[in-house]
Amino acid sequence: MRTTTNLYLSSMALSDILIFAGLPFDLYRLWRYRPFVFGDFLCRFQFYLSETCTYATILHITTLSMERYLAICFPLRAKRLVTKQRVKLVIVALWLISLMTAGPIFFLFKVDQQECKHTDQAVHSGLLQTMIWVSTVYFFLPLTCLTLLYGLISRKLWKSRQEIQEPNARNRARYHRQTIKMLVLVVLAFALCWLPFHVGRILFSNAAWNGTDAKALYHTAQYFNLVSMVLFYLSASINPVLYNLMSGRYRCAVCRLLGIHRVPLGTGWSSRRSQTNTPINTEISTCV
Repeated sequence: MRTTTNLYLSSMALSDILIFAGLPFDLYRLWRYRPFVFGDFLCRFQFYLSETCTYATILHITTLSMERYLAICFPLRAKRLVTKQRVKLVIVALWLISLMTAGPIFFLFKVDQQECKHTDQAVHSGLLQTMIWVSTVYFFLPLTCLTLLYGLISRKLWKSRQEIQEPNARNRARYHRQTIKMLVLVVLAFALCWLPFHVGRILFSNAAWNGTDAKALYHTAQYFNLVSMVLFYLSASINPVLYNLMSGRYRCAVCRLLGIHRVPLGTGWSSRRSQTNTPINTEISTCV
């Protein structure tokens, strides 16, 4: 499992876990909107953290898709350029970019009249609306890029499908197709789960900017926010399910982690901790 692809997936898993750190605060605000008892810092930090993880997730998906594009369409160049060490540096850079880009969010919110909400200064200065449009661009621009990349990858795989004769080449092509299927599902799940979130943000931004003249727009945004909050956390929890459904290697790694092995002669599944020094390759083959 220690491949460049799985380095990206592991970093995305960290982002998903951090997203859930904000769940208790959102549940509390649904239960009791005021007073916000967690203090001004946590009010700011929960929005900053969720924004950072949002940016990090989409940047990871985009970068991983670019790496898959290189591996499939330009394999020799990818073998030279894409190394584990470079991927680790890229992942660090993606997190730093996310942390810096989301930085202004930390100063847009505070506890005011016992509510954790955006500040009046953020609205009047236009900074709130600017940051909302920045996050929207973070969503739609990468999705456009991903659509283009997967279109090119699909065309390449389709053309090479009839040309492959060697068994090793067929195995590589099968692995590439399986990886692409998994990533496409991840992208689709991400897009469907996050689209209402960004639509609600745009409506809320326009309502806040237009003041009392946009009361109906504001109420519509609130309904979008309720739906998008559920989908927001669903997006963070659905990825392991998709990996398990689409990736045999992922299932094998989970089996090894939990000590689950297939019992020979069709006797079903058993759960036990391995007490022998079974080679990794043999252990994986029993999980497929």
